Amino acid sequence: MANDKELRQVYAELLLKIAETDDRIVVLEADLMKATGTTPFKEKYPERFIDVGVAEANMIGVAAGLCVAGKIPFAHSFTPFATRRVLDQIAISIAYAKLNAKIGGTDPGVTAELNGGTHMSVEDAGLIRGIPNMMIVEPADATQLMSLLPQIAAVDSPVYMRLARKSKDRYFSEDTEFKLGKIHEMKPGDDLTIICSGIMIKNAIKASEILETEGIHTRVLNMHTLKPIDAQTIVKAAKETGAIVTAENHSVINGWGSAVSEVLSENYPVPLERIGIKDHFGEVGLTDSLLKKYKMTAEDIVAAAKKAIKRKG
Repeated sequence: MANDKELRQVYAELLLKIAETDDRIVVLEADLMKATGTTPFKEKYPERFIDVGVAEANMIGVAAGLCVAGKIPFAHSFTPFATRRVLDQIAISIAYAKLNAKIGGTDPGVTAELNGGTHMSVEDAGLIRGIPNMMIVEPADATQLMSLLPQIAAVDSPVYMRLARKSKDRYFSEDTEFKLGKIHEMKPGDDLTIICSGIMIKNAIKASEILETEGIHTRVLNMHTLKPIDAQTIVKAAKETGAIVTAENHSVINGWGSAVSEVLSENYPVPLERIGIKDHFGEVGLTDSLLKKYKMTAEDIVAAAKKAIKRKG
């Protein structure tokens, strides 16, 4: 797949490829197939494509019905409409019943950009994290998506995916492999660990490079699966580096930072600093300007890293 493709295009191509050998795959949209990029699926498999219109709660109900009928539905909308608008339907119709539905939330966090606060869900993963039986995955680029999506389709579990649909960024070489539920080490280091996800990988790597120039050897871990959490790798990093910074395109409340802090407090407490949105609604703006406003830049990660190191003495 070409390196200049947006994530949504890669996603649609992968869905088509998986559907070729598995006729259980069905795509559901809430009148956003153009935004999600799934129009090619509709064109190739019209009988396996359902547009419910702007009726997301009904979409989740339809997904549940398809699961009961033996299908594997992939249902999509922008993150606030794929999570908080339909939270009860996900909890009861999907998770409580342990049905095999896959839910894609597009434009997570600040990547909603000019759609503004109403479309900028910064708490979506946190809402889903509290629901039993749910898995939460955030593929960061096309390479990671190509590795994880077949696993997501194959696992017999409801899954919530955070998809930065317009992103063309590449963080991993094409031969990199990933495993659901297992943190991926991007860079070794012994002085500090940065645990990051999604679009925050870019600033985490940049921060680690700045810290290296100051003699601080930073381990960078990509936590693409929020739930189930890879506690073993987190505890190992805590023991070997003694301080951790989390960086997420999400509220620091009940997201990656909260999940990591829970593991640390129960297993191996070390200084932790959290980079993310601090109890604030989203707003209109371009991604870079919003990252700066919410203090989520590489420089902010560097400052948090130095604070964590100072705390560990």
